[in-house]
Amino acid sequence: MSRAEQNSKLDTRVDHLFARPAIDGISLALVVQHCGEIVTERYDTQPENVFQPAVEITAESTLTSWSMAKSMTHAAVGIMVLDGLLDIEAPAAVPEWVGTPKAEITVLDLLEMRSGLRFVEDYVDDSISHCIEMLFGDSGPSHAAYAAALPLDHPPGTVWSYASGTTNIICRILGDIVAGGVGGDPVERQEAVSSFLRDRLFDPVGMTSAEPKFDDAGDFVGSSYVDATARDFARFGELYRHDGVTDLGEGERILPEGWLAHARYKVAHDDEDGMDYGRHWWLSPEFPGSLQCSGHEGQYIVVVPDRELVLVHLGKTPAESSPVLRAHIERIIQLF
Repeated sequence: MSRAEQNSKLDTRVDHLFARPAIDGISLALVVQHCGEIVTERYDTQPENVFQPAVEITAESTLTSWSMAKSMTHAAVGIMVLDGLLDIEAPAAVPEWVGTPKAEITVLDLLEMRSGLRFVEDYVDDSISHCIEMLFGDSGPSHAAYAAALPLDHPPGTVWSYASGTTNIICRILGDIVAGGVGGDPVERQEAVSSFLRDRLFDPVGMTSAEPKFDDAGDFVGSSYVDATARDFARFGELYRHDGVTDLGEGERILPEGWLAHARYKVAHDDEDGMDYGRHWWLSPEFPGSLQCSGHEGQYIVVVPDRELVLVHLGKTPAESSPVLRAHIERIIQLF
């Protein structure tokens, strides 16, 4: 197909994505990068709600990552591994677990969502949800402490169960390393972790808009919260397309060589949505070798290395309509 034909089809498929019926959700931002260049981007208006009036989304607008942040936590772990400060095969350094069966849980178990800890990942308010309790309820100042205290239902490393709590346990371990010890003043701890994320991850990648959020103990809520522009989320995708080398593969190595393969090592298959799971990244059987960050309500960073493609989608899509959204995204990817 000629470049003109490809562009015409791309415009049409993007039009169809943004013209979905409201019942199927809304798209607020789309960025498609091919060979490191933006080939299309589109923005829309965020409807008014009880908290704010309608907002026009632009290339400068920052939107919440939700669980796309988990993949950024994987990157932060990689930096620690490259620095020789963290052994992911070793038992996780969680003080509350010393002398208990939980002491066998490794950082790798946490990255693979195979800790064995009980955690109900549900976003329906009238259901039992450890996720809602951890993020929005009266769970205490430390999200990690809340998750670490939950019962051990399975031997570590044996059962896969997607859980935001395990990510925040990892984030507290990272915080202990960066801050120089367990606990401490939450403000000083937050400043140390914020500087680490900015100096070692966001700035080298070019994510100048990125704003991580923290719990009241001063730890990064890496399960859910990095605000950034769609273009900056795409820059993060490019970091993995180039296996941890910044500046479109021509700059500094900030992740260990092979960290891309580490991320997309298949750990489990989720029968509910048909996706595979790697290590804090999702894997699409439709595009072997690809990987994606996925967040609540249809946030995606899709990285397809063999097509030299990174796609970012941000919006608000109900869970029951996610197959429709994914079908639109797949049709766009198929053009490359």
